[in-house]
Amino acid sequence: MKNIIKIEGLTKCFGELRAVDDLSFRVKEGELFAFLGVNGAGKSTTINIICGQLSKDVGKVYIDELDIEKDLNLIKTRIGVVYQSSVLDSSLSVYDNLESRAALYGIIGDDFKKRLEELSDLLELRPLLKRTVGKLSGGQRRRIDVARSLLNDPKILILDEPTTGLDPQTRKTLWNVVTRLRKTENMTVFLTTHYMEEAADADYVVILDSGKISAEGTPLELKNKYASDFITLYGVDEEKVSSLGVNYEQLKDAFRISIPNTSAATELIVKYPEVFVDYEITKGKMDDVFLNITGKELEGGDKK
Repeated sequence: MKNIIKIEGLTKCFGELRAVDDLSFRVKEGELFAFLGVNGAGKSTTINIICGQLSKDVGKVYIDELDIEKDLNLIKTRIGVVYQSSVLDSSLSVYDNLESRAALYGIIGDDFKKRLEELSDLLELRPLLKRTVGKLSGGQRRRIDVARSLLNDPKILILDEPTTGLDPQTRKTLWNVVTRLRKTENMTVFLTTHYMEEAADADYVVILDSGKISAEGTPLELKNKYASDFITLYGVDEEKVSSLGVNYEQLKDAFRISIPNTSAATELIVKYPEVFVDYEITKGKMDDVFLNITGKELEGGDKK
């Protein structure tokens, strides 16, 4: 599997501030790549450099094996971006917004109509095409933002906190579309998010802090390294839990034990079968991973 994004020694300064500091990472073709960090960690600066909207100071950026210094215009045709804030013209209709954007890629006439049909099927846009964008709900506008990002049939889709503030149904619809595109088009998805269940589903995660990588790996690797597992015990009295000789927390109708890993859980269960009659084992959460690595919590979002 080839690297579709390759960043080497990327640095960007704004005066005395090193927003991105000697950053290097790879994104494999077709994977869901999560790029995490609190506000100000350097995520948006990196994305703006990848998209050609911001120049770098030092380092190399390769997109689909193309050098951003030499092939920026070609690279732009291979990337689609859904920004945190909608970039649609609220005074125009959905159709006019998409038609004018498509024209920038040279997609006009019958070619535009064909692509619009495809996206309308994918995102259920037909009832919205004649409506003014400013009169749409937040969820409806987000679907149009996604359609806009897909007009040029990109190989890489950058989602910059795409579901913040959306209702659960719209979030589900968006992710169904992304999953379908990854399966059918082998599209690479580069994600920043405050919703940890989205990061937990990624193929690979990079956690950024003050412009540098603090940790990286698969969600499972990061959970195993930076977060404890838990056993939740039901229908047992506190005396028996206390006899285990481990730290525990009393919940409303249960007790929760923190353990370093699943192997430790197995040892406890085998040693004290009379205590572990009704229980469940839970892997550490990505929120715990992030907090343990950076000492900070992501603003907003769900936990998993």
